[in-house]
Amino acid sequence: MSYQAPVRDMMFNLRHVADLPSLAALPAYQEAGVDTARAVLEECARFNQEVIAPLNWPGDQQPSRWHQGDVVTPPGFKDAYQQYAAAGWQSLQHPAAYGGQGLPKVIAAACSEMLNSANLSFALCPLLTDGAIEALLTAASDDIKQRYLAKLVSGEWTGTMNLTEPQAGSDLAALRSRAEPQTDGTYRVFGTKIYITYGEHDYTDNIVHLVLARVSGAPEGVKGISLFVVPKVLVNDDGSLGQRNDVRCVSIEHKLGIKASPTAVLQYGDEGGAVGYLVGEENRGLEYMFIMMNAARFAVGVQGIAIAERAYQQAVGYARDRVQSRPVDGSAHAPVAIIHHPDIKRMLMTMRALTEGCRAMALTAAGAFDVAHAHDDAAVRRANQTFYEFMVPLVKGFSTEMSLEVTSLGVQVHGGMGFIEETGAAQHYRDARILPIYEGTTAIQANDLLGRKTLRDGGATARALAEQIAHTESDLRNNGSPDAVAMATQLQHAREAFVHAVDFLVSQGKAAPNAAFAGSVPYLMLAGCLMAGWQMARALLAAQAALANNDADLGATFLQAKIHTARFYAEHLLPRCQAWCTEVTQGAHSTNAMPVEAL
Repeated sequence: MSYQAPVRDMMFNLRHVADLPSLAALPAYQEAGVDTARAVLEECARFNQEVIAPLNWPGDQQPSRWHQGDVVTPPGFKDAYQQYAAAGWQSLQHPAAYGGQGLPKVIAAACSEMLNSANLSFALCPLLTDGAIEALLTAASDDIKQRYLAKLVSGEWTGTMNLTEPQAGSDLAALRSRAEPQTDGTYRVFGTKIYITYGEHDYTDNIVHLVLARVSGAPEGVKGISLFVVPKVLVNDDGSLGQRNDVRCVSIEHKLGIKASPTAVLQYGDEGGAVGYLVGEENRGLEYMFIMMNAARFAVGVQGIAIAERAYQQAVGYARDRVQSRPVDGSAHAPVAIIHHPDIKRMLMTMRALTEGCRAMALTAAGAFDVAHAHDDAAVRRANQTFYEFMVPLVKGFSTEMSLEVTSLGVQVHGGMGFIEETGAAQHYRDARILPIYEGTTAIQANDLLGRKTLRDGGATARALAEQIAHTESDLRNNGSPDAVAMATQLQHAREAFVHAVDFLVSQGKAAPNAAFAGSVPYLMLAGCLMAGWQMARALLAAQAALANNDADLGATFLQAKIHTARFYAEHLLPRCQAWCTEVTQGAHSTNAMPVEAL
């Protein structure tokens, strides 16, 4: 089924939930108002619908191929990438000083969703390049910036992130790759890196690898890790390409999904050492890489929303066409399209509500990121940065777990046809399965949320967010409509469950860490469901206001659908928060009681 970008819903969220008009009032983003956003999103939709989306199914059927160190991507992908770069999509949110367009992250996030909905495998290459750009902007020397950034921002070159090794998955303290300092200030890098997305491909003449390695004599553990730029092809002082560096792709993985995206095993230093350039200072590599990782984690959360949107669209299309069974209320004597059956509507509404809730949450977080970087008031910047940092593990963790539920429901709506590859529903399910795994598993996101974002400040940030949610509840009750009151009731119950969980976790964090961390993933799911529901509550109020004002740009049909979807979220999804609270506060004993030998 063809993909249609949800531009109207994105624009609604940009205007009424992420508050783009206020962001555009800041000097840094005065040219990034609603009209600019609409023009960018409409063109992005056209490009992805016409150029990128048609390659999704063929890329799954004809994956990337490895041959003697080279990787050939599926037919059409290289040409599509060149069109993508030439149109300026890689440069969207990056600084004008390096050839970027300087648009806010909130607009770029909406565009990223479209790209990932159109073709998740294709979108992974620009995603990693964005992260590499962020890391170099923050920590690299002026020489490295001048040598690499403009080519990365333009998309002429691409970037990668090299963390994982065969013996070291998420435990980066176990890294063995090493870097030997040279007299000319460079380093020689040796080691093996695995699961390197787009570590080798045929899109561009050069690939800029960001590699974690240990300098000789560095401390053990994570404190002894440094970050290096190791290009596939060395770059001369005049910017031209020189000789091939000592890095080779020795294989690519055969995967469950995202088959068009080459996941490479890279070998560094088999012929004397790959030339690397230190980013920042020695032994601070993990600190710098976390900049790239946080950018990638947010982006992967957007991928979850994107694949959920694609699965929802396909499920709705199938449900409108598939005729089977008479309606249970006797309203027709002949079989009807299955979209009329109550349980099909329940599944479709679950898919829609989860997708729209996570989209609103992600765009709200992106808007906070922009304010944190552009506002002239330091206190406002700090508050928005704190909010964004709290939201990143939720956008990544909850949105990707959500995508598994939504894509699975998409298969279920199709029935037996969903289990057959030719319909395409199964591809979405397979592609989504990687999302809760890479860039930090859900448990890693949960440990970050619990350890760094909740326990570290004694739950202060979490409780402050709960107070903001309580204000939204008051607004809903003051509104007085049945939909608003229903949302207020369920939002209150979910917020109270969240606060109860926070209080428990803070009380147990030091006294009984195993008890606290046994509930870390349920806590993340509770928080993610609540924060997405909060944004849906705000969307409900905004939709009712726009409906009252006869907003012709959005239209009554869209606005009424938003209200229906928000109420469904309230009554079908927010009640899950109380169950997750029970897991957090009462489930530690049964989690930890079983002896390891008995498992």
